[in-house]
Amino acid sequence: MAIRIYKPTTNGRRNASVNLHVEVTKSTPEKSLLRPLNRKGGRNHQGIVTVHGRGGGHKRRYRVIDFARRKDDVAATVIGIEYDPNRTCHIALIEYADGVRRYMLCPKGMTDGMTVQSSADAVDPVVGNCMPLKHIPTGLDVHNIEMEPGKGGKLCRSAGSSARLTNKEGRWATLVLPSGEIRQVSLECRATVGEIGNSDHQLVKIGKAGRNRWRGRKPKVRGVAMDHATHPLGGGEGRSKGGREPASASGTKSKGGRTRARGKWTDSRIIRRRKSKRYGQLRL
Repeated sequence: MAIRIYKPTTNGRRNASVNLHVEVTKSTPEKSLLRPLNRKGGRNHQGIVTVHGRGGGHKRRYRVIDFARRKDDVAATVIGIEYDPNRTCHIALIEYADGVRRYMLCPKGMTDGMTVQSSADAVDPVVGNCMPLKHIPTGLDVHNIEMEPGKGGKLCRSAGSSARLTNKEGRWATLVLPSGEIRQVSLECRATVGEIGNSDHQLVKIGKAGRNRWRGRKPKVRGVAMDHATHPLGGGEGRSKGGREPASASGTKSKGGRTRARGKWTDSRIIRRRKSKRYGQLRL
């Protein structure tokens, strides 16, 4: 069992559970692939808070992940699987035949000693191998999918996620994403075969507020508890939302509002959206 539930010895432990990370086989990271990671506390380069509720947390270092997988036709051996504090999934340290070491996202079923390969041509469609979508058989689950050839994987990179390759037509491949969205990407885009591991991540219960502070998440004050000058939902003689939809302090709708930038060229390749276009106009 990958999730452990302790005895309720304290109030914080009563509702908490932890991930045992049974897939992890390597405890210390590769020093050559570490980079400093500065904490910004939700502030932009001008010092203005743009994301509320961020600050503190445990010190972390960034692991350089090879999302592009462009070292072609060189076999690599999995040295170990590590925990990455910067993402929900685990990462695998691989070593190529020429001695180069890199990190990759760890798919489900990967173990130490396995051999993986990336290529611009067809290779065996086994877990961990990376190739263009035109060489991957339809019906397989893929992850770390490029949206533009050569730009590196952008889709399906979190724990337990994968997309189903359902069709190839012309120069486009059709993918069913975890959100339910159906979209097309170029057949020249690369993807890695398999499903991302550590799917038990979503079953973990934080249990106490202090554990969120370790993650750099600070408590938030409800908008209706503020005054009208601070938040759109604040003010009034009693508890009232003012008859408007839930929104952030800047007025951005928090339930159903459209946040995607207009004019993105990828919108034209969406066959079925995860939400209706009218969803953002509905009063919730």
